[in-house]
Amino acid sequence: MHDILIVDDEQDIRQLITGVLEDEGFEARSASDSDQALEELQKREPTVLLLDVWLEGSRLSGMDLLRHVRKRHSDLPVLMISGHGSIETAVAAIRDGAYDFVEKPFTTDRLLLALSRAMEAFRLRRENAELRLHTGAATELVGKSAEIAQTRNLIERVAPTGSRILIQGPPGSGKEVAARMIHLCSRRSEGPFIVANCATMAPGRLEEELFGSEEGAGKTGLMERAHGGTLLLDEIADMPPETQGKVVRVLQEQEFLRVGGSQRVSVDVRVIATSNRDLAAEVEQGRLRQDLFYRLNVVPVGIAPLRRRREDIPHLVNHFLELFAKQAGVTPPVVAEDAMAALQAYDWPGNVRELRNIVERLSILGPVDDAVPIRADALPTELREGAPVISHFEGGAAMMSLPLREARDMFEREYLLAQMRRFGNNISQTAQFIGMDRSTLHRKLKGLNSSPAGDRNRPG
Repeated sequence: MHDILIVDDEQDIRQLITGVLEDEGFEARSASDSDQALEELQKREPTVLLLDVWLEGSRLSGMDLLRHVRKRHSDLPVLMISGHGSIETAVAAIRDGAYDFVEKPFTTDRLLLALSRAMEAFRLRRENAELRLHTGAATELVGKSAEIAQTRNLIERVAPTGSRILIQGPPGSGKEVAARMIHLCSRRSEGPFIVANCATMAPGRLEEELFGSEEGAGKTGLMERAHGGTLLLDEIADMPPETQGKVVRVLQEQEFLRVGGSQRVSVDVRVIATSNRDLAAEVEQGRLRQDLFYRLNVVPVGIAPLRRRREDIPHLVNHFLELFAKQAGVTPPVVAEDAMAALQAYDWPGNVRELRNIVERLSILGPVDDAVPIRADALPTELREGAPVISHFEGGAAMMSLPLREARDMFEREYLLAQMRRFGNNISQTAQFIGMDRSTLHRKLKGLNSSPAGDRNRPG
């Protein structure tokens, strides 16, 4: 049931509104001044706050209380009511965060209409917040590696410009996340963000999906829905050649014809494109129009595969664990050191998307007791191969069948190899983690016939 809080210094007004709302099936509470209102807000946040502008004899006026509420209950819709209304007062109330302004004396229909609209706004905000939660807050590139930091810096620089951007990277690396981040950092952030997935749309229907149709019942296309905002052309290399030509004209003219239509539609849309392919090669082989490539590739943004930024894996793992725990309303589990080492050693062909899926599985099937960490033996088989060697030999006969020197050498070799894989063959980072001098580690690896392909100071 919707809960409405009425704050007015006139008792007859409070009683009148309460009666109207209860007749309509609402639950109504009331307060005569700001202090009572704050007490009611502390008990429970209502669905809508009906607030008198003046509140005579109150410690805070209605406008002061509005500003207080906006700071502490940012999603709460507030309807201001006043018997001494003016255009200036209404403008000031809206500017300070009120959803609408209702002037006394008001009709029941006017009040209920304003309430209905405010509650719809409240519902949409809540749904959007839940959607962001369930999609993993997919507007943030998580990590502290040099690669991801450079990408974030580039996004922050180009997002406000309005230029077209081409994002390239392997599947699952976070291209759509980067596109959403660009949109949110742009001057179009209040506008729509529309995704056209060129890889999943049927080629024969792609133009209708993009541009809309005037045939039959008619249909509004994605390009038109993105007016004032951003359109993401996901996997642009999968777009049919005939559609590519029409997109080139739209990019040039910012207008188009709906399928079966004769009236040109003008739009103001920023276009971002993504691809997991080598688009220069696609152009050379005639599968992608050169003029489309150049128009989209105004600012190129690259997303590195996860195997090139292994130091981001602990941040991503903890980020996803907290996300899934928040969704389930539980405490996030802890990943033990051996399991984290295995996660960092794995090459992640599916990139961040694959990591997210594995973490979600671990959060569901992991230890029931929050105090028990997730160990390497809980990981899928292909990931356990990268776990520190001690995990493999516990309970086995391999090491026990060897003389001490050979067993020690085997352990040391496998341990160092596992740690090197974990840190992407970066000797400096591995040496720092295991507490060994860099030159000593290099000599150990060489002596064990395990010298890496290159002595890198940064993962590549």
